[in-house]
Amino acid sequence: MDIARLVAERSTCLRRQVGAVLVRDRRILCTGYNGPPHGVPHCDAVGCLRTKLKLAAGERIEICRGIHAEQNALVQAAAFGIAVRGATLYCTHEPCITCTKMLLNAGIGLFIVGESYPDTLRQQMLRQACGKLRLLDNTRRTEAVDGKPGSRHPRVRRAHRAQG
Repeated sequence: MDIARLVAERSTCLRRQVGAVLVRDRRILCTGYNGPPHGVPHCDAVGCLRTKLKLAAGERIEICRGIHAEQNALVQAAAFGIAVRGATLYCTHEPCITCTKMLLNAGIGLFIVGESYPDTLRQQMLRQACGKLRLLDNTRRTEAVDGKPGSRHPRVRRAHRAQG
């Protein structure tokens, strides 16, 4: 998760910096952060379109200059011919419904996230697709599953140890 946070620092979004890392077999496949497509001015240069339109967080998320970190990670993988099926997503924030659909279609079944927000449709979709979401307790750097801090799962403990 530390690498996802580091990747998020590249974001020029004025509202939220998000970083995503796709990992398989303890190797980083690709990374992404939220920001505009190539050639489109960054928000820190021209201002936030969502703020100008007075859009609340979580409302009309498609109205934005930037694309999401998870989408950028998938685009990077596609651009360089990197297969991501079976990878794990580490992301500073929980994916939106659109990113969740894209990640599931790409074969990503485990999402490890730092911050969450409620979205019952996305949660239902994850359950139906047998995807798994794990929320990290950032204060203790351990996993919180079903609201209970800590992890007894050895693979998750190893992943945390490998992150430093």
